[in-house]
Amino acid sequence: MAESLPLETNVQYNIPVSSASLPVIKSLGLRGVTCISLTSLDGSPASQQVLESVAYHLGPHLQSLCLSGGSPTEASFVALILGCPALRSLDLSGCHSLFTSGTLLAQPETSQRVRQVLSGLCELNLAGLRDLTDLSFNRLSSCAPNLERLSLAYCHLTFELRLTRGSFGSPDSSPSQLSFHNLLQFVKERAGRLHALDLSGTGLLPEALKALGGVAGLQLQELRLHGCQDLSTEAVIALCRLQSGLTSLDLSGCSELADGALLAIGRGLGHLWCLRLRKLQRLTDAGCTALGGLRELRSLDLAECCLVSGQGLAQALGSGHRASAPLASLSLAYCSSLKDASVFSLIPVLGLSLRVLDLSSCVALTNRTLQAICTCLTHLSVLRLAWCTELQDWGLLGLGEPSEEPAQEPQVQLHQELDHQASVPKDPSAQPQGPSLLMLRALQELDLTACSKLTDASLAKVLQFPELRRLSLSLLPALTDKGLVAVARGCPSLERLVLSHCSLLSDEGWAQAARSWPRLQHLNLASCGQLTEQTLDTIGQACKQLRMLDVAMCPHISMAAVRHLRAQLPQASGNAISCSPGQAWVWRPGPQDASGAAEETLCLLPCPLLTPKACTSPRLVPCKKLTRPLLAPSFRSQATDFVVNPNKIKNSRSYLLV
Repeated sequence: MAESLPLETNVQYNIPVSSASLPVIKSLGLRGVTCISLTSLDGSPASQQVLESVAYHLGPHLQSLCLSGGSPTEASFVALILGCPALRSLDLSGCHSLFTSGTLLAQPETSQRVRQVLSGLCELNLAGLRDLTDLSFNRLSSCAPNLERLSLAYCHLTFELRLTRGSFGSPDSSPSQLSFHNLLQFVKERAGRLHALDLSGTGLLPEALKALGGVAGLQLQELRLHGCQDLSTEAVIALCRLQSGLTSLDLSGCSELADGALLAIGRGLGHLWCLRLRKLQRLTDAGCTALGGLRELRSLDLAECCLVSGQGLAQALGSGHRASAPLASLSLAYCSSLKDASVFSLIPVLGLSLRVLDLSSCVALTNRTLQAICTCLTHLSVLRLAWCTELQDWGLLGLGEPSEEPAQEPQVQLHQELDHQASVPKDPSAQPQGPSLLMLRALQELDLTACSKLTDASLAKVLQFPELRRLSLSLLPALTDKGLVAVARGCPSLERLVLSHCSLLSDEGWAQAARSWPRLQHLNLASCGQLTEQTLDTIGQACKQLRMLDVAMCPHISMAAVRHLRAQLPQASGNAISCSPGQAWVWRPGPQDASGAAEETLCLLPCPLLTPKACTSPRLVPCKKLTRPLLAPSFRSQATDFVVNPNKIKNSRSYLLV
C-alpha cells in the first residue's frame, strides 16, 4: 500500500469559490492541506458545489477553516461542518447570513451532531457579526466545549449595570441582543480553558473589564481591547493585578489611558512579550520608562503616540532590569516627537535582535538616523520609512552630507561623485561607502513611500536585495525608467510592488523591467499618468503570477485593455484587476459560474450620490472606512469601497461615470 502524504500544516490556502476551483480543491485534498480560507462565498449553487467538494476532499483532515465575509446558507454551513471532524479553528467573522434569522443550530438533533464534530475546536472568531445575540452565541458556543480562544471584536455588546448588586444585566439570555452579562456567564463557565479573548471595538466599560478580570479561575494569556475608548487607567491597573499571567495585550486606541496604565503594566505583567499601545495620545516618556520591567517583551507598538520622543523608551530598554530577551519588533510610526537624538539612544539597546522597525511618518528624522540604522541594525527584515521626507540620496548611499558650496548644487555634487566612482569600476570605491542601505542584507520588506527627495542616483545603487519581497516607492516624483530598471535587476524576487503616483515612469521602462519580476503578485501603478495599454501587455506577458493590479487614474488605460489583460492571466477568476481611467470607479472580475462565464462586479469608491435605493438588492459587501455606510458597519474590509453587481444597479451610468 502506498504511503499517504504527510499533512501540510501552517500554510493557509485562499480558495475563490467558483467551479474553476474544484480541481484545485481535489488536488489540495491529496496533499493533505489542513488550513484554508474560502473567498466570495454566497448561497449560489456554485458555492454549494464548492462546499460539498471541500467537505469531501479536505474535510477529514481540515484543522483551520475561514469563511470570513462569506454568505453561506445555514444548511450548507452545517453540512460543511459535519464533514470536518478535525477542526481546531473556525472563522465566521462577517458571516451575517448565518445569524440573521436567529435559527442556526436551533434544532436539538442538529446541535448534538455539530457538538460531536466540534469537540476539538479551540478557536472561534465571531468578529463583526451585527446580528449575533445571546441565544445564537450560546447555541454555537455550546457546540464547542473546549474553546480556548474567542473573538467578539466589533460585535455590539450591551452593558446594563445593576447598581444595587454591582452586576451586569438580566440573568436571562436575550434573543435580540448580545449582552455582556451573558458573555460574563460564558467566561465563568469556561474559565479553566479560556486563554485568549478579543473584545476590540465593543465599547467595553471599566466596570466590565474589572468584572472580567476578576472571574475565578480565569488565567488569560492574550487580551485584545483595541478601540475600547471608555476604558480607564484604573481599570487597567485592576486588570494587571487580576490577570498577571498575560503574555499579549492590545490597548491601542483606548484614548483615556495615560502613563499610570503603562506603569501598572510594567510592574504587574512581567511575562508580557507583545504589547500594542497605538494611538494613546496621553502617553509620555515618563510612562515608557516602566517598560524596563518587561523582561520578556519581544514586540512593542507605540505608533501614533505623539508625546513619545523615544528617550524614555531608550532609558527603559537600556536599564539593568532588562534580561537577555531584547525586542524583535518595534513600531514608532507617526510619533511626531521622535528626533535623530532619540533614535541614536535607542539603537544601541536594540541591537542585532531587531527584525522589524517601523518609523513611518516620523518626519523629523534625517539621513543620520538612516545611517545609524544601517550601521547597527543589520539583521532587519522589515524597514518602513514612509513619509520620512528629509531622507536624501546621501543617506541611502552612505556618502556623507554634501559640502556647502554656493557655486554647486548638492544634486550636481552627488552625480559628479557617482560619475567619478563609475569611471573606476574595479575599485572598491565604485560601490557606496560607509553605512549605506546595502548593509541591510536580510531585508524582505522596504517602504520608502513619499521620501520625495530620493532619486535614481541612490535607488539604482542601493536597491540590490535578491530576497526582497515587498517594496513601496510610491510618491517619488524623481523616480524614472532608469531607476525602475535598476530596481528590477537588483530585486528580482519581488511579490508586492507599489509605484503609485510615480509620474515619470513610462512604457519603455516597463518593457525592460517587467521581465525581471516573474513572481510579482500585487502591483499598484495608480496615477502613473504616462503609462498606456502597452504596459499592460508587457505585464501580462511577463508577470504570470499577478493577482492584483491597480491602474486607477491612469488616463491612457481603458477598460478594454484591462479585460484583455485579465484574459492573458492564468486562473483569471482569482485575480483582482482595478482600473480607473480618470474616473472614480473600479472593476474587479468575479468568480466564474458553472458555464465558465465570469460574473463582473463593480467597486464604487465613496460616492455620495449612491443610496440603497439605487440597488434592487440591499446585499453589499461591508466596508470599514466608508464615510456614509449603507449598512451597519461590519469591519472586515480595509477598502474604502463597496461591491455590487452591475445588473443590480439602476441607472448605473449616472453613478459610474463610464
